[in-house]
Amino acid sequence: MTNLTGSRAWGILALRLITGWAFLFAGLQKVLAAEPFSAYGFLVFGTGGTAEGAVEGAIVNPTQAFWVGLANSPQLLEAINFIVPFGQIAIGVALILGLATRFAALMGFVMMAAFTIAAWDFAHGFVNLTALLGIVALILGVIRAGEIYGLDAILDEQPIVKQTPVLHHVLG
Repeated sequence: MTNLTGSRAWGILALRLITGWAFLFAGLQKVLAAEPFSAYGFLVFGTGGTAEGAVEGAIVNPTQAFWVGLANSPQLLEAINFIVPFGQIAIGVALILGLATRFAALMGFVMMAAFTIAAWDFAHGFVNLTALLGIVALILGVIRAGEIYGLDAILDEQPIVKQTPVLHHVLG
């Protein structure tokens, strides 16, 4: 358990809650929308990318064919349409509760890295919103933010966790 108190602990908690809310809200928007969520439009039309100095409408994303290929596979698209919103919800809830925080943070980073590569939106620099959210999620995992006012602090003290070292890589 991390013995962090005071304003640093509250700051880490606030960052974990805000980051969790960003993931949760994004997932809930997709699940609760009037129309069923589909990644097809983004994968086909939103993956051309942007780059400083590129001609408008030019495809600058070297991975675009991969994303379009995913969109054109009904089975893969169906999996993506499930994984994205429910993954966002699961990551958000886990971060908010401080439950399996390191795993949730890693999954948040992986998801945001995929979104960043797919969008290839670098016309205004390397760090965009998805990259920033992924980096923040990763940092929350590295600093074991779930041990600060989170359920991971309680779980860390359980005998099964103390006897199973691999669980320390998931919690925190």
